[in-house]
Amino acid sequence: MAKAKRNPFILGGQKIEAGERRTIELPIGYLFTHHDVSMPVHVVHGQQDGPVLFISGAIHGDEINGVEIISRLLRMKVMERIYGTLLAIPVVNVYGFLNHSRYLPDRRDLNRSFPGSEHGSMAARLAHLFVSEIVSRSTHGIDLHTAAYHRTNLPQIRAHLDNLEVERLAHAFGVPVILDSGLIEGSMRETVHQRGVPLLVYECGESLRFDEMSIRAGVKGILSVMRAIGMLPERRTSHRHQSRVAHSSQWVRAPQGGVMRSSIKLGQWVEKGQLIGHIGDPLGYNLTEIRTKTAGLVIGMSLLPLVDEGNALFHVASFEDSGDKMVELVENFHHEIGPDQDPVMSDEALNTPPFTSESRKSD
Repeated sequence: MAKAKRNPFILGGQKIEAGERRTIELPIGYLFTHHDVSMPVHVVHGQQDGPVLFISGAIHGDEINGVEIISRLLRMKVMERIYGTLLAIPVVNVYGFLNHSRYLPDRRDLNRSFPGSEHGSMAARLAHLFVSEIVSRSTHGIDLHTAAYHRTNLPQIRAHLDNLEVERLAHAFGVPVILDSGLIEGSMRETVHQRGVPLLVYECGESLRFDEMSIRAGVKGILSVMRAIGMLPERRTSHRHQSRVAHSSQWVRAPQGGVMRSSIKLGQWVEKGQLIGHIGDPLGYNLTEIRTKTAGLVIGMSLLPLVDEGNALFHVASFEDSGDKMVELVENFHHEIGPDQDPVMSDEALNTPPFTSESRKSD
């Protein structure tokens, strides 16, 4: 007796049949030019039952590493053989993306506007659409971010580790740092958590720039999570990079305004009280030392030398492991994710050119 075909997936009032992939445009409003704006969602509806995973990028419109991560992921041949359903949303904040801006045109932060409201502000309406159309249909989620403007982040997972499934998937992602981060009011992570959907936030690189290492790590991490939840088969000889959990972190802030000259780099271990830079005037006089308040790994830092008093300069995460161990983990990660060591992004693994918005059925 032939096995019954899997039911179609419904999104935006449209049916995606089993084995089909299609881009659905979810309407979100009009520009003042009266041009309509929509949020594109690429649906890969597998032949076999399984989880429903959403992957979202550019909730902050200038954070574009996630756009490239999703683009590469969708081009991979293995996407034709998934169990369950993948919902890929490369650009959630379409308005901010158009304007190269973190925010929406009304200056609201979309990631402080969840769960939103159908009749609220522009941000509230977009958040409501995402929750009602995407989150409500999903069993798992991965949200892709970068550091804010003029900052950069070491590839890291941020997650609320009180949830054991979230903790398991955070380790499955396979980046050196997992930051046990509390839930922020109005964030997507808080809303998704309240609905019982395990969610990871991947932070990497800087805004408005592609960072190749961060992108490669993101693609590999998502594939690892998909294997961990049963959307893809486990590799027989899979190697998963070790991660360490930081339960606390602290920003080193500018003791005065001026021109900063840093003496450390991202991913470096620092000791308590270590001299990590100076701030002085443009002539190099009136120097003030910048010193750490705690030992830890530098997981984020400012890229702008021109600082005001109180500006966040270096993000230092604390670990139970020794500094030598953490530096070794970061160095191994950099080596393993490099282009010469990474078959994931080889031409053989990709479909070229990328898929269009037309439907495509898997074999």
